[in-house]
Amino acid sequence: MTAMKKETIAIRFLYRTYIGRCMLKIMIRPQFSNVAYWYLNSRFSKWLIRYYIRNHHIDMRPYEKKRYRSFNDFFTRKKKKRKKSLWVSSDLISPCDGYLSIYRLDGACNIRIKNVVYSAAGLLHNAVLAGAYQDGYCLVFRLAPHNYHRYLYIDNGTVERYVKIPGVLHCVRPVACECFPVYVQNSREYTKIRTEHLGEIIQMEIGALLVGRIHNHSKGRQVYKGQEKGYFEFGGSTIVLLVEKGKICFNNDLSQNIGTGKEIAVTAGETIGSCGQSQKGTGQL
Repeated sequence: MTAMKKETIAIRFLYRTYIGRCMLKIMIRPQFSNVAYWYLNSRFSKWLIRYYIRNHHIDMRPYEKKRYRSFNDFFTRKKKKRKKSLWVSSDLISPCDGYLSIYRLDGACNIRIKNVVYSAAGLLHNAVLAGAYQDGYCLVFRLAPHNYHRYLYIDNGTVERYVKIPGVLHCVRPVACECFPVYVQNSREYTKIRTEHLGEIIQMEIGALLVGRIHNHSKGRQVYKGQEKGYFEFGGSTIVLLVEKGKICFNNDLSQNIGTGKEIAVTAGETIGSCGQSQKGTGQL
């Protein structure tokens, strides 16, 4: 696990300058996203692939070899099949590649992320459901441009509810979170799952700047740890997990940063803690 890199000049320009914020008002609208979506799914966008790989230092060796039809075809690329992971049943795994920060939900189910206080009720658009996570944890996984943009279920379980919440498409980098209540403004989807080892959890996907479209797979009732849940198309993206009080224990390097806002790099399938009170070492898919 490693710490995140600093903000890019382009993101600081959009969120820290007057001209940038004027441009941002247009860029976060769904209409702008639709135009970007058409272009990035067309063959005219293929020239971006080589530039993107070079600019973000992406190692393509872990990914399937194929001829990409468009930039989005490349962005949603799949990794080569690997041997099945042998997790301990109580392992808490990361659902994705990205940067993880962890926050406690207080007695009122509020979360302070950067300079913004969020309520679980606002995040879910459901005050009754939010109340179940009082004094629990909120895990925020921010996917960076170079990350793998497919994500997993974190435990075996039964799906109880799927919800889609429309919105705009802000960037999800820390500088944006300092300026806007990003997570309750952006388009998002969440799944309520009754799991084997973590009780009832919320696994939420949040779209972001430019396209940020969310594609969840078939709405089957039974799901399994490590099963692919879906993927994001181009745009910054975030996954949020809400877990009830007393259900998880984090690895030491994560537990000491709870509530600080510090982001730690994790990979899909990596063990980041355990269910219940026993500590586990780290592992990887």
